[in-house]
Amino acid sequence: MQDKEIMNLILPFKDKLYRFAYRIVGNSFEAEDIVQEILIKVWKKKEQFSQIENKEAWCMTMTRNLAIDKKRAKKMKTSSIENFHHIKDQSDTPAISMERKETVNRVREMINSLPEKQASVIHLRDIEGLSYKEIGVAMGLSLDQVKVVLHRARKALKLKFINKKQ
Repeated sequence: MQDKEIMNLILPFKDKLYRFAYRIVGNSFEAEDIVQEILIKVWKKKEQFSQIENKEAWCMTMTRNLAIDKKRAKKMKTSSIENFHHIKDQSDTPAISMERKETVNRVREMINSLPEKQASVIHLRDIEGLSYKEIGVAMGLSLDQVKVVLHRARKALKLKFINKKQ
């Protein structure tokens, strides 16, 4: 496989890798380093890379594993996704904008309060838009496990949201 072909295959989902790494390590510099390491690993394994059926899921799995390793090494706590997920609408009034921001922050806090597995599955499905199968590959879970974890996470978020409104 040619060098340009490899880059053309991986570059479209490079940003997803960054956001996923950032979600785990909570540091933009570390997330960038993780993505660079993944690109280097793909480069070194370019012969094997052409034989991989789902390249994006394979890269997401490597990103997850590397990010978790780095997180464990530094024993950092998971931080908010606040730094890369903004809602911004120029036509809104300041009151509407503030209300929206508070709601988004509340949802982020709720997601971050979930167990790590549930928070990661919610992130991969609802923020990154991965399929259940891709999430299963990235997280090392069966399709049924992904569905159960996602269902439980959404149910927990719904209960938290209802309780916050009361």
